[in-house]
Amino acid sequence: MAAQPAQGRSTTSDQPSTDRPAATGPPAPGDTAPHTSPVTLHVNGVAHRLTLDHRTTVLDALREHLDLIGAKKGCDHGQCGACTVLADGRRVNSCLMLAVSHDGAEITTVEGLAGDDALHPLQEAFLDRDAFQCGYCTPGQLCSAVGAIDEAAAGHPSHVSPPDTPAGRPVPLSPDEIRERMSGNLCRCGAYQNIVAAIEDVTR
Repeated sequence: MAAQPAQGRSTTSDQPSTDRPAATGPPAPGDTAPHTSPVTLHVNGVAHRLTLDHRTTVLDALREHLDLIGAKKGCDHGQCGACTVLADGRRVNSCLMLAVSHDGAEITTVEGLAGDDALHPLQEAFLDRDAFQCGYCTPGQLCSAVGAIDEAAAGHPSHVSPPDTPAGRPVPLSPDEIRERMSGNLCRCGAYQNIVAAIEDVTR
């Protein structure tokens, strides 16, 4: 009795194989792999043109491709704030941002906060107030604080802002306001009291 072909498999010898892709020849000059795209990120005032995998986050682009290691990879789920940077002036969790979705964005990292000859006022205040211990979360705390101050100055209320806060007017940054606005940035060392004091120093 002749053997039967295995179920679901063809025994026809001239059927093209689907086990491997057909040869397509070398890519044309300038072509990129199907899963990559050219991206331009303006980081701390400098344009960087990169070809990145579509899955690359802004955080990994900064750390692995541009050697800017200030933003830290903590939870990698947008919950700890260690990766916070400013994107087009707004604070964001860079571990959740796909770089290809932010082509052309203006990114500011902790490395870009200081001027040529002086630290940013928040960096000075963090030093004066000893607002860090291990320092792992500090870059994200600093970038988040810059964003929080700008948001309050632009009149954006927080969950604890009084209901009668005038719309569009700067929101005074009380300790409660600062704690609420910085609540997305975690500090394992528990330096919260000094962080709040440092931000108060800059906003007085």
